[in-house]
Amino acid sequence: MTDRLAGHRVFITQSDAYMGPAIRTLFGTEGAEITHKPGPVPFGEAFADYVAGLDDTDIVIANLEHDPCSTPVANITDEDWLSLFDALVHPLMNLVRHFAPMMARRGAGKIVAVTSAAPLRGIPGSTAYCAARGAQNAFVRATGLEFARDNVQINAVAQNYVSNPAYFPDELVTSERFARHLERNVPIGRVARPEESAELALFLASDKSDFIVGQIVPFSGGWVTST
Repeated sequence: MTDRLAGHRVFITQSDAYMGPAIRTLFGTEGAEITHKPGPVPFGEAFADYVAGLDDTDIVIANLEHDPCSTPVANITDEDWLSLFDALVHPLMNLVRHFAPMMARRGAGKIVAVTSAAPLRGIPGSTAYCAARGAQNAFVRATGLEFARDNVQINAVAQNYVSNPAYFPDELVTSERFARHLERNVPIGRVARPEESAELALFLASDKSDFIVGQIVPFSGGWVTST
């Protein structure tokens, strides 16, 4: 144990999904005092109850997941479009709007959003998902700059091809068809282990990343930059 987060109070959203379990495990071994909540982050009046008692939080991990609702543009339903933004974009705005000003008043804080690399390159057939994740990334860029002078660092882990039950479950990753897909599309030739993504989140949440603000950090084995 190196205690890289000793003395820090961390709040992890959707701790039962996406990268929540891996981040919770790693941060716990690094000495963080963790509060975590499973399930989707509520939006609207229910949000106040959701964050009640968390005003002393100095690190927020905005881990937000939703089915990608992959479909051609012509088949996107209003319900799927709205549900993606309700699950990914609106909660992120609420989390930052609530926590960042309090962190700014204390003179320090970190918010790390676990987003996606999908909008950095684009995925035909997943346009609604790319739009929602792209909105997350744009929001992180702007708010990161807004709070930079207050010593509050807001950044995102924009990942793809990371093992997790939501998007890259074991049954997909171990298939021969997916192995061929990896060979064609991902320069590193494999998916990342969950703990590898958690390590990047930990770096962005730690005191070692104070000079990094408003960044969307690709974590995709080279997929973002490959052609």
